[in-house]
Amino acid sequence: MRYLPLTDADRAEMLDTIGVDFVDALFEDVPKKVRLDGPVDLPLHKSEMEVERLLTKMSRKNIAASEAPFFVGAGAYKHHIPASVDHLIQRSEYLTSYTPYQPEISQGTLQTLFEFQTQVALLTGMEVANASMYDGSTACGEAVLMAYRITKRSKAILSGNLHPHYAAATHTLAKYMDIEIRDDAAKPGGLDDIAADIPDDVACVVVQNPDVFGQVHDLEPIAKAAHEKGALLIAVFTEAVSLGLMKTPGAMGADIVVGEGQSIGVGLQFGGPHVGLFACRGDRNFIRNLPGRLAGETVDADGRRGFVLTLSTREQHIRRDKATSNICTNSGLMTLAWTIHMSLLGDTGLRTMAQLSHEKACDLADRLSALSGVELVTGGFFNEFTLRLPKNAADVVEALADKGVLGGVPASRLYPGKGYDDLLIVAATETNSESDLDAFEAALKEVL
Repeated sequence: MRYLPLTDADRAEMLDTIGVDFVDALFEDVPKKVRLDGPVDLPLHKSEMEVERLLTKMSRKNIAASEAPFFVGAGAYKHHIPASVDHLIQRSEYLTSYTPYQPEISQGTLQTLFEFQTQVALLTGMEVANASMYDGSTACGEAVLMAYRITKRSKAILSGNLHPHYAAATHTLAKYMDIEIRDDAAKPGGLDDIAADIPDDVACVVVQNPDVFGQVHDLEPIAKAAHEKGALLIAVFTEAVSLGLMKTPGAMGADIVVGEGQSIGVGLQFGGPHVGLFACRGDRNFIRNLPGRLAGETVDADGRRGFVLTLSTREQHIRRDKATSNICTNSGLMTLAWTIHMSLLGDTGLRTMAQLSHEKACDLADRLSALSGVELVTGGFFNEFTLRLPKNAADVVEALADKGVLGGVPASRLYPGKGYDDLLIVAATETNSESDLDAFEAALKEVL
């Protein structure tokens, strides 16, 4: 009764109130082919110590990112996070209320959000940023909805080199707003000429930089072409560290910049939780349509500096049809970790981190592309690049894992059935040692 306090009579009463005869009727909208037809293959009950021992044994079947040469990227990256970050986020000063609607007792949280917004705005070259989104993919979708509200147009163009997961999340959000999405074809190592094909009724053009294959692009021609048609340019990034070296999206003419902040302060964590970054121009119309939370600076009755949530245009505050977003919160803990790590790095530290990552990637790309049958597809890149292999990339990745090297992401995993079976997306960061590069080079040579 400790964990399942409801009796059969309680359940029967709830079902009667809802108006169904049995619990399974609540799942009729879920396709049968994706439902479990029996219990999960786990013991029905064990003691806490037995459970810990069993799960530890199961987890050891995996190769953790810290236990082997690791070159996996494609949206989530392994960077060094100082132990001080984890220590500081657990200090009592930050243990204020989770939802900072009462500024009197939430100044620590609100000030951190304000500083986070400042850092994101500076990093992206934009004028204003919000207090974070759930992750980069939902931020991308929300950016398209924001462009729809600003331009009053219901069409959007997604670059084919946008991460497919970001495109999928955008499609999901756009579907229920009746926004028509045009998906351009992917082009590994390049980019279709979006600038030459922007219709007059498009709300926005979405381009990732560096793109999912690692290619770096000049966004200025695309921004110019989009603006000439009255459309907005949404710039997306999955690797926040790249902005330590690259020209900011704002400087290249982007109107809205969104991305994944996981690389800074946030571990891989099996795919989440991560932290979405969202910044835009400082025009009043943009700020009024900015989704999510926004922390602002003010003064109290005695003239002392303070912080509050401002421009609260989410669904719990105003009418649903006027809301800028249904996201009622932000990735608070991840935002705090990001802000602390960024503060510890500073401008010089971030540039050094980015430079080291770029150098490792260049060294690795040179080594691997020199192997027989291996071709470097990506021209200019930051810390991620794509190789064309003489064998199926998915099979190669499995063979590399058997040799203790986590060697990247097969493009076919992101684009199944698209003919990219021989493409391998590889990422390198400052965490990769020379011995890691040696191990990858030797293992790939042997596998091929």
